[in-house]
Amino acid sequence: MTPATPATPATPAHPDDAGLLAPGWTGSPAAAATADGAFLRALLDAEAALTRAQESLGLTPEGAGAAVTRAAAGPYDVRSLAERARAGGNPVIPLAADLTAATGETFGPYVHRGATSQDIMDTATMLVAARALDLVLADLGRTERALAALAARHRDTPMAGRTLTQHAVPTTFGLKAAGWRSLVLDARDRTTAVRDALPAQLGGAAGTLAAFGAYGAPDATALPAAYARELGLRAPLLPWHTLRTPIADLAACLAFSAGALGKLAADVLTLSRTEIAEVAEGGGGGSSAMPHKANPVRATLIAAAARRAPQLAAVLYGCLVAEDERPAGAWHAEWEPLRDLLRLVGGAARDAAELAEGLRVRPDAMRANLDLTHGLIVSERLSAELSSVLGRARAKELFTELAPRTETEGRPLAELLADEDELRGVDLGALTDPARYTGSAGILTDRALERR
Repeated sequence: MTPATPATPATPAHPDDAGLLAPGWTGSPAAAATADGAFLRALLDAEAALTRAQESLGLTPEGAGAAVTRAAAGPYDVRSLAERARAGGNPVIPLAADLTAATGETFGPYVHRGATSQDIMDTATMLVAARALDLVLADLGRTERALAALAARHRDTPMAGRTLTQHAVPTTFGLKAAGWRSLVLDARDRTTAVRDALPAQLGGAAGTLAAFGAYGAPDATALPAAYARELGLRAPLLPWHTLRTPIADLAACLAFSAGALGKLAADVLTLSRTEIAEVAEGGGGGSSAMPHKANPVRATLIAAAARRAPQLAAVLYGCLVAEDERPAGAWHAEWEPLRDLLRLVGGAARDAAELAEGLRVRPDAMRANLDLTHGLIVSERLSAELSSVLGRARAKELFTELAPRTETEGRPLAELLADEDELRGVDLGALTDPARYTGSAGILTDRALERR
Protein backbone atom coordinates (compact mmCIF):
# COMPACT_ATOMS: atom_id res chain seq x y z
CA MET A 1 0.00 0.00 0.00
CA THR A 2 1.04 3.62 -0.38
CA PRO A 3 2.91 4.79 2.72
CA ALA A 4 1.41 7.48 4.88
CA THR A 5 2.21 11.03 3.89
CA PRO A 6 5.49 12.00 5.60
CA ALA A 7 5.13 14.40 8.47
CA THR A 8 6.17 17.98 7.86
CA PRO A 9 7.59 20.28 10.52
CA ALA A 10 5.26 21.43 13.27
CA THR A 11 5.57 23.22 16.55
CA PRO A 12 7.81 21.07 18.77
CA ALA A 13 6.55 19.50 21.95
CA HIS A 14 6.56 21.63 25.06
CA PRO A 15 9.68 21.11 27.22
CA ASP A 16 7.43 19.47 29.82
CA ASP A 17 7.18 16.53 27.39
CA ALA A 18 10.94 15.96 27.34
CA GLY A 19 10.73 12.53 28.99
CA LEU A 20 12.70 13.19 32.16
CA LEU A 21 11.25 10.09 33.82
CA ALA A 22 11.22 7.99 30.65
CA PRO A 23 14.78 7.07 29.67
CA GLY A 24 13.41 4.06 27.82
CA TRP A 25 11.93 6.18 25.04
CA THR A 26 13.56 9.59 25.41
CA GLY A 27 15.51 10.48 22.30
CA SER A 28 14.18 7.56 20.28
CA PRO A 29 12.76 8.05 16.78
CA ALA A 30 9.36 6.99 18.11
CA ALA A 31 9.49 9.70 20.77
CA ALA A 32 9.67 12.40 18.12
CA ALA A 33 7.00 10.66 16.02
CA THR A 34 4.53 10.67 18.91
CA ALA A 35 5.26 14.05 20.51
CA ASP A 36 2.59 16.73 20.79
CA GLY A 37 3.98 18.43 17.72
CA ALA A 38 3.74 15.18 15.75
CA PHE A 39 0.11 14.70 16.79
CA LEU A 40 -0.62 18.28 15.80
CA ARG A 41 1.01 17.65 12.43
CA ALA A 42 -1.13 14.56 11.94
CA LEU A 43 -4.30 16.45 12.85
CA LEU A 44 -3.45 19.14 10.32
CA ASP A 45 -2.59 16.53 7.69
CA ALA A 46 -5.95 14.86 8.30
CA GLU A 47 -7.85 18.13 7.94
CA ALA A 48 -6.02 19.16 4.77
CA ALA A 49 -6.46 15.70 3.21
CA LEU A 50 -10.20 15.84 3.85
CA THR A 51 -10.53 19.05 1.85
CA ARG A 52 -8.33 17.67 -0.95
CA ALA A 53 -10.40 14.47 -1.08
CA GLN A 54 -13.61 16.47 -1.37
CA GLU A 55 -12.09 18.59 -4.10
CA SER A 56 -11.03 15.47 -6.01
CA LEU A 57 -14.70 14.44 -6.11
CA GLY A 58 -15.89 17.89 -7.13
CA LEU A 59 -17.38 18.73 -3.74
CA THR A 60 -15.38 21.94 -3.19
CA PRO A 61 -14.23 24.71 -5.52
CA GLU A 62 -10.94 24.21 -7.31
CA GLY A 63 -8.06 25.41 -5.15
CA ALA A 64 -9.70 24.68 -1.80
CA GLY A 65 -7.47 21.68 -1.09
CA ALA A 66 -4.29 23.59 -1.87
CA ALA A 67 -5.41 26.55 0.21
CA VAL A 68 -6.14 24.42 3.27
CA THR A 69 -2.89 22.48 2.80
CA ARG A 70 -0.92 25.74 2.73
CA ALA A 71 -2.67 26.98 5.83
CA ALA A 72 -2.02 23.66 7.57
CA ALA A 73 1.73 24.27 7.31
CA GLY A 74 1.31 26.45 10.39
CA PRO A 75 2.70 27.37 12.78
CA TYR A 76 0.12 26.58 15.45
CA ASP A 77 0.46 26.92 19.21
CA VAL A 78 0.35 23.46 20.81
CA ARG A 79 -0.11 24.77 24.34
CA SER A 80 -2.94 27.09 23.36
CA LEU A 81 -4.71 24.25 21.57
CA ALA A 82 -4.25 21.96 24.56
CA GLU A 83 -5.72 24.50 26.94
CA ARG A 84 -8.66 25.28 24.67
CA ALA A 85 -9.31 21.57 24.10
CA ARG A 86 -10.77 21.36 27.60
CA ALA A 87 -13.88 23.22 26.51
CA GLY A 88 -14.95 20.61 23.96
CA GLY A 89 -13.02 17.61 25.24
CA ASN A 90 -10.68 17.25 22.28
CA PRO A 91 -8.12 19.35 20.38
CA VAL A 92 -9.84 19.13 17.00
CA ILE A 93 -12.48 21.76 17.83
CA PRO A 94 -10.05 24.64 18.52
CA LEU A 95 -7.71 23.46 15.75
CA ALA A 96 -10.49 23.49 13.14
CA ALA A 97 -11.33 27.04 14.18
CA ASP A 98 -7.68 28.15 13.91
CA LEU A 99 -7.21 26.39 10.57
CA THR A 100 -10.38 27.93 9.19
CA ALA A 101 -9.16 31.39 10.14
CA ALA A 102 -5.71 30.72 8.67
CA THR A 103 -7.17 29.46 5.40
CA GLY A 104 -9.02 32.71 4.82
CA GLU A 105 -12.46 33.86 3.87
CA THR A 106 -12.60 32.28 0.40
CA PHE A 107 -11.75 28.70 1.28
CA GLY A 108 -12.12 28.69 5.06
CA PRO A 109 -15.68 27.30 4.87
CA TYR A 110 -14.31 24.09 3.33
CA VAL A 111 -12.16 23.25 6.36
CA HIS A 112 -13.54 20.28 8.31
CA ARG A 113 -16.70 20.34 6.22
CA GLY A 114 -19.00 17.41 7.00
CA ALA A 115 -16.61 15.77 9.45
CA THR A 116 -16.90 15.21 13.16
CA SER A 117 -14.05 15.69 15.62
CA GLN A 118 -13.63 11.95 16.05
CA ASP A 119 -13.08 11.52 12.29
CA ILE A 120 -10.07 13.81 12.45
CA MET A 121 -8.79 12.54 15.79
CA ASP A 122 -9.01 8.87 14.80
CA THR A 123 -7.43 9.52 11.42
CA ALA A 124 -4.61 11.52 12.96
CA THR A 125 -4.05 8.73 15.47
CA MET A 126 -3.70 6.27 12.60
CA LEU A 127 -1.19 8.57 10.90
CA VAL A 128 0.86 8.88 14.07
CA ALA A 129 0.72 5.10 14.56
CA ALA A 130 1.78 4.46 10.96
CA ARG A 131 4.73 6.83 11.23
CA ALA A 132 5.80 5.42 14.58
CA LEU A 133 5.42 1.80 13.50
CA ASP A 134 7.61 2.42 10.46
CA LEU A 135 10.36 3.45 12.88
CA VAL A 136 9.71 0.49 15.17
CA LEU A 137 9.93 -1.88 12.21
CA ALA A 138 13.28 -0.42 11.19
CA ASP A 139 14.70 -1.08 14.66
CA LEU A 140 13.18 -4.56 14.80
CA GLY A 141 14.99 -5.21 11.52
CA ARG A 142 18.29 -4.09 13.05
CA THR A 143 17.66 -6.33 16.04
CA GLU A 144 16.87 -9.47 14.07
CA ARG A 145 19.90 -9.03 11.81
CA ALA A 146 22.22 -8.70 14.81
CA LEU A 147 20.65 -11.74 16.48
CA ALA A 148 20.96 -13.76 13.28
CA ALA A 149 24.68 -13.01 13.23
CA LEU A 150 25.02 -14.05 16.88
CA ALA A 151 23.09 -17.27 16.29
CA ALA A 152 25.23 -18.22 13.29
CA ARG A 153 28.49 -17.36 15.05
CA HIS A 154 27.57 -19.33 18.16
CA ARG A 155 25.68 -22.18 16.51
CA ASP A 156 27.75 -24.74 18.41
CA THR A 157 28.78 -22.75 21.49
CA PRO A 158 27.63 -24.92 24.42
CA MET A 159 26.05 -23.44 27.50
CA ALA A 160 23.88 -24.62 30.36
CA GLY A 161 20.20 -24.84 29.65
CA ARG A 162 18.26 -23.63 32.66
CA THR A 163 14.76 -24.63 33.73
CA LEU A 164 13.03 -23.36 36.85
CA THR A 165 16.25 -21.41 37.59
CA GLN A 166 18.44 -24.55 37.74
CA HIS A 167 20.85 -26.20 35.33
CA ALA A 168 18.90 -28.70 33.24
CA VAL A 169 20.75 -30.09 30.19
CA PRO A 170 23.22 -28.40 27.84
CA THR A 171 22.05 -26.23 24.97
CA THR A 172 23.85 -23.74 22.72
CA PHE A 173 23.97 -19.99 22.71
CA GLY A 174 23.23 -20.13 19.01
CA LEU A 175 19.87 -21.76 19.68
CA LYS A 176 19.08 -19.22 22.38
CA ALA A 177 19.90 -16.30 20.05
CA ALA A 178 17.87 -17.93 17.28
CA GLY A 179 14.94 -18.12 19.66
CA TRP A 180 15.24 -14.44 20.48
CA ARG A 181 15.31 -13.68 16.76
CA SER A 182 12.23 -15.82 16.16
CA LEU A 183 10.28 -13.70 18.64
CA VAL A 184 11.52 -10.50 17.03
CA LEU A 185 10.38 -11.78 13.64
CA ASP A 186 6.99 -12.65 15.13
CA ALA A 187 6.77 -9.07 16.41
CA ARG A 188 7.82 -7.73 13.01
CA ASP A 189 5.22 -9.76 11.15
CA ARG A 190 2.40 -8.79 13.50
CA THR A 191 3.41 -5.15 13.46
CA THR A 192 3.71 -5.10 9.67
CA ALA A 193 0.22 -6.58 9.26
CA VAL A 194 -1.29 -4.03 11.62
CA ARG A 195 0.63 -1.13 10.11
CA ASP A 196 -0.53 -2.01 6.59
CA ALA A 197 -4.18 -2.25 7.70
CA LEU A 198 -4.45 1.08 9.54
CA PRO A 199 -7.58 2.81 8.20
CA ALA A 200 -8.69 6.37 7.79
CA GLN A 201 -11.83 7.34 9.67
CA LEU A 202 -14.71 9.20 8.08
CA GLY A 203 -18.35 8.91 9.05
CA GLY A 204 -19.66 12.29 10.05
CA ALA A 205 -21.74 12.96 13.11
CA ALA A 206 -23.19 9.46 13.60
CA GLY A 207 -21.34 7.36 11.06
CA THR A 208 -23.85 7.76 8.20
CA LEU A 209 -21.93 10.23 5.96
CA ALA A 210 -25.16 12.21 5.82
CA ALA A 211 -23.55 15.66 5.93
CA PHE A 212 -21.49 14.96 2.84
CA GLY A 213 -24.66 14.13 0.95
CA ALA A 214 -26.19 17.33 2.22
CA TYR A 215 -23.19 19.22 0.85
CA GLY A 216 -23.83 17.76 -2.59
CA ALA A 217 -21.98 14.44 -2.78
CA PRO A 218 -23.90 12.21 -5.23
CA ASP A 219 -22.26 9.16 -3.61
CA ALA A 220 -20.94 9.94 -0.15
CA THR A 221 -19.62 6.40 0.22
CA ALA A 222 -16.90 7.21 -2.32
CA LEU A 223 -15.42 9.89 -0.07
CA PRO A 224 -13.76 7.68 2.62
CA ALA A 225 -11.70 5.88 -0.04
CA ALA A 226 -10.61 9.16 -1.61
CA TYR A 227 -9.72 10.45 1.86
CA ALA A 228 -7.70 7.33 2.65
CA ARG A 229 -5.78 7.65 -0.63
CA GLU A 230 -4.75 11.19 0.24
CA LEU A 231 -3.22 9.89 3.48
CA GLY A 232 -1.78 6.54 2.44
CA LEU A 233 -4.10 4.72 4.83
CA ARG A 234 -6.56 1.91 4.21
CA ALA A 235 -10.07 2.75 3.10
CA PRO A 236 -12.45 1.73 5.89
CA LEU A 237 -15.28 -0.67 5.07
CA LEU A 238 -17.44 1.15 7.62
CA PRO A 239 -16.97 4.15 9.88
CA TRP A 240 -15.43 2.67 13.02
CA HIS A 241 -16.32 5.28 15.64
CA THR A 242 -17.52 2.46 17.94
CA LEU A 243 -15.97 -0.48 16.07
CA ARG A 244 -12.49 -0.20 17.56
CA THR A 245 -10.72 -3.10 15.86
CA PRO A 246 -7.86 -0.87 14.62
CA ILE A 247 -7.10 0.25 18.18
CA ALA A 248 -7.33 -3.30 19.53
CA ASP A 249 -5.00 -4.53 16.79
CA LEU A 250 -2.49 -1.83 17.68
CA ALA A 251 -2.74 -2.80 21.35
CA ALA A 252 -2.11 -6.43 20.48
CA CYS A 253 0.91 -5.97 18.23
CA LEU A 254 2.51 -3.42 20.53
CA ALA A 255 2.02 -5.47 23.70
CA PHE A 256 3.33 -8.56 21.92
CA SER A 257 6.36 -6.67 20.62
CA ALA A 258 7.15 -5.39 24.10
CA GLY A 259 6.90 -8.91 25.50
CA ALA A 260 9.00 -10.40 22.71
CA LEU A 261 11.76 -7.90 23.33
CA GLY A 262 11.26 -8.39 27.05
CA LYS A 263 12.20 -12.06 26.71
CA LEU A 264 15.52 -11.04 25.18
CA ALA A 265 16.04 -8.55 27.97
CA ALA A 266 15.14 -11.02 30.72
CA ASP A 267 17.67 -13.54 29.45
CA VAL A 268 20.40 -10.93 29.12
CA LEU A 269 19.72 -9.69 32.64
CA THR A 270 20.09 -13.23 33.98
CA LEU A 271 23.12 -14.19 31.92
CA SER A 272 24.96 -10.95 32.71
CA ARG A 273 24.77 -11.42 36.49
CA THR A 274 28.20 -11.23 38.09
CA GLU A 275 28.12 -14.86 39.19
CA ILE A 276 27.05 -16.07 35.72
CA ALA A 277 28.79 -13.55 33.42
CA GLU A 278 28.05 -15.41 30.18
CA VAL A 279 27.12 -12.23 28.30
CA ALA A 280 27.60 -8.51 28.80
CA GLU A 281 26.16 -5.42 27.19
CA GLY A 282 28.54 -3.64 24.88
CA GLY A 283 28.22 -0.39 26.80
CA GLY A 284 27.03 -1.00 30.33
CA GLY A 285 25.75 1.86 32.43
CA GLY A 286 27.56 3.15 35.46
CA SER A 287 26.47 3.50 39.06
CA SER A 288 26.27 6.74 41.01
CA ALA A 289 27.82 5.03 44.06
CA MET A 290 29.81 2.00 42.85
CA PRO A 291 32.53 2.73 40.27
CA HIS A 292 33.10 -0.95 39.48
CA LYS A 293 29.62 -1.55 38.09
CA ALA A 294 28.66 -1.82 34.41
CA ASN A 295 24.91 -2.23 34.58
CA PRO A 296 22.91 -3.84 31.74
CA VAL A 297 20.96 -0.65 31.16
CA ARG A 298 19.55 -1.44 27.71
CA ALA A 299 18.08 -4.71 28.96
CA THR A 300 16.78 -2.99 32.08
CA LEU A 301 14.87 -0.38 30.09
CA ILE A 302 13.43 -3.00 27.73
CA ALA A 303 12.28 -5.04 30.73
CA ALA A 304 10.61 -1.96 32.19
CA ALA A 305 8.70 -1.38 28.95
CA ALA A 306 7.60 -5.01 28.85
CA ARG A 307 6.17 -4.74 32.35
CA ARG A 308 4.09 -1.67 31.50
CA ALA A 309 2.82 -2.63 28.07
CA PRO A 310 0.19 -5.25 29.02
CA GLN A 311 -1.65 -2.89 31.33
CA LEU A 312 -1.71 -0.14 28.71
CA ALA A 313 -3.03 -2.63 26.17
CA ALA A 314 -5.70 -3.66 28.67
CA VAL A 315 -7.00 -0.08 28.78
CA LEU A 316 -7.29 -0.07 24.99
CA TYR A 317 -9.10 -3.40 24.98
CA GLY A 318 -11.49 -1.99 27.56
CA CYS A 319 -12.37 0.78 25.13
CA LEU A 320 -13.88 -1.78 22.74
CA VAL A 321 -17.04 -1.51 24.83
CA ALA A 322 -18.20 1.73 23.21
CA GLU A 323 -21.87 2.59 23.38
CA ASP A 324 -24.14 4.17 20.76
CA GLU A 325 -22.80 5.51 17.44
CA ARG A 326 -20.14 7.62 19.12
CA PRO A 327 -19.23 7.05 22.76
CA ALA A 328 -18.58 9.38 25.65
CA GLY A 329 -15.17 8.70 27.16
CA ALA A 330 -14.21 5.48 25.38
CA TRP A 331 -12.26 6.98 22.46
CA HIS A 332 -10.98 9.77 24.70
CA ALA A 333 -9.48 7.13 27.01
CA GLU A 334 -7.41 5.66 24.17
CA TRP A 335 -5.20 8.61 23.35
CA GLU A 336 -2.68 8.56 26.18
CA PRO A 337 -2.23 4.80 26.64
CA LEU A 338 -1.83 4.31 22.90
CA ARG A 339 0.80 7.01 22.71
CA ASP A 340 2.53 5.51 25.75
CA LEU A 341 2.55 2.10 24.05
CA LEU A 342 3.98 3.50 20.83
CA ARG A 343 6.66 5.30 22.79
CA LEU A 344 7.51 2.33 24.98
CA VAL A 345 7.79 -0.10 22.10
CA GLY A 346 9.63 2.42 19.97
CA GLY A 347 12.16 2.94 22.75
CA ALA A 348 12.41 -0.78 23.47
CA ALA A 349 13.03 -1.55 19.80
CA ARG A 350 15.75 1.11 19.68
CA ASP A 351 17.35 -0.31 22.83
CA ALA A 352 17.03 -3.90 21.60
CA ALA A 353 18.87 -3.05 18.40
CA GLU A 354 21.69 -1.44 20.37
CA LEU A 355 21.74 -4.35 22.81
CA ALA A 356 21.90 -7.04 20.13
CA GLU A 357 24.47 -5.20 18.04
CA GLY A 358 26.78 -4.69 21.00
CA LEU A 359 26.23 -7.87 23.00
CA ARG A 360 29.46 -9.51 24.18
CA VAL A 361 29.31 -13.30 24.43
CA ARG A 362 31.69 -15.17 26.74
CA PRO A 363 32.04 -18.82 25.68
CA ASP A 364 34.70 -19.46 28.35
CA ALA A 365 32.27 -18.50 31.09
CA MET A 366 29.61 -20.69 29.51
CA ARG A 367 31.99 -23.63 29.50
CA ALA A 368 33.01 -23.01 33.10
CA ASN A 369 29.39 -22.87 34.21
CA LEU A 370 28.67 -26.16 32.45
CA ASP A 371 31.08 -27.77 34.89
CA LEU A 372 29.50 -26.33 38.05
CA THR A 373 27.53 -29.52 38.72
CA HIS A 374 30.61 -31.70 38.26
CA GLY A 375 29.09 -33.45 35.28
CA LEU A 376 25.56 -33.95 36.60
CA ILE A 377 24.24 -31.70 33.83
CA VAL A 378 24.49 -34.75 31.52
CA SER A 379 22.87 -37.17 33.97
CA GLU A 380 19.88 -37.50 31.63
CA ARG A 381 22.14 -38.84 28.90
CA LEU A 382 24.06 -41.13 31.24
CA SER A 383 20.88 -42.54 32.71
CA ALA A 384 19.60 -43.39 29.25
CA GLU A 385 22.80 -44.79 27.80
CA LEU A 386 24.12 -46.65 30.84
CA SER A 387 20.80 -48.35 31.41
CA SER A 388 21.63 -50.55 28.44
CA VAL A 389 24.92 -51.48 30.12
CA LEU A 390 23.86 -51.81 33.75
CA GLY A 391 20.14 -52.24 33.53
CA ARG A 392 17.68 -49.53 34.47
CA ALA A 393 17.46 -50.36 38.17
CA ARG A 394 21.22 -50.55 38.67
CA ALA A 395 21.81 -47.33 36.71
CA LYS A 396 19.31 -45.47 38.88
CA GLU A 397 20.88 -46.91 42.04
CA LEU A 398 24.37 -45.91 40.91
CA PHE A 399 23.44 -42.31 40.09
CA THR A 400 21.53 -41.96 43.34
CA GLU A 401 24.72 -42.95 45.13
CA LEU A 402 27.20 -40.91 43.08
CA ALA A 403 25.31 -37.65 42.65
CA PRO A 404 25.80 -36.35 46.21
CA ARG A 405 29.43 -37.51 46.19
CA THR A 406 30.26 -35.14 43.31
CA GLU A 407 29.48 -32.31 45.69
CA THR A 408 30.81 -33.66 48.95
CA GLU A 409 34.04 -34.96 47.45
CA GLY A 410 34.42 -32.27 44.80
CA ARG A 411 35.12 -34.91 42.16
CA PRO A 412 33.71 -34.94 38.62
CA LEU A 413 31.05 -37.51 37.89
CA ALA A 414 33.21 -38.99 35.12
CA GLU A 415 35.96 -39.70 37.65
CA LEU A 416 33.59 -41.40 40.07
CA LEU A 417 32.08 -43.49 37.29
CA ALA A 418 35.56 -44.54 36.17
CA ASP A 419 36.02 -46.22 39.58
CA GLU A 420 33.15 -48.60 38.83
CA ASP A 421 34.41 -51.94 37.51
CA GLU A 422 31.19 -52.62 35.68
CA LEU A 423 31.83 -49.57 33.46
CA ARG A 424 35.27 -50.61 32.26
CA GLY A 425 35.54 -50.04 28.53
CA VAL A 426 32.80 -47.38 28.40
CA ASP A 427 33.95 -44.09 26.87
CA LEU A 428 32.99 -41.99 29.86
CA GLY A 429 34.85 -38.93 28.62
CA ALA A 430 32.57 -38.62 25.60
CA LEU A 431 29.44 -39.48 27.55
CA THR A 432 30.10 -36.88 30.25
CA ASP A 433 31.23 -34.02 27.99
CA PRO A 434 28.42 -31.42 28.06
CA ALA A 435 29.51 -30.07 24.68
CA ARG A 436 28.61 -33.44 23.14
CA TYR A 437 25.07 -33.43 24.51
CA THR A 438 23.40 -30.49 22.83
CA GLY A 439 20.96 -32.66 20.91
CA SER A 440 19.63 -31.09 17.73
CA ALA A 441 20.47 -27.54 18.80
CA GLY A 442 22.61 -26.91 15.73
CA ILE A 443 20.00 -28.20 13.30
CA LEU A 444 17.25 -26.23 15.03
CA THR A 445 19.39 -23.09 14.85
CA ASP A 446 19.95 -23.61 11.13
CA ARG A 447 16.25 -24.13 10.62
CA ALA A 448 15.39 -20.97 12.53
CA LEU A 449 17.88 -18.93 10.50
CA GLU A 450 16.20 -19.95 7.26
CA ARG A 451 13.24 -17.77 8.18
CA ARG A 452 13.22 -14.39 6.57
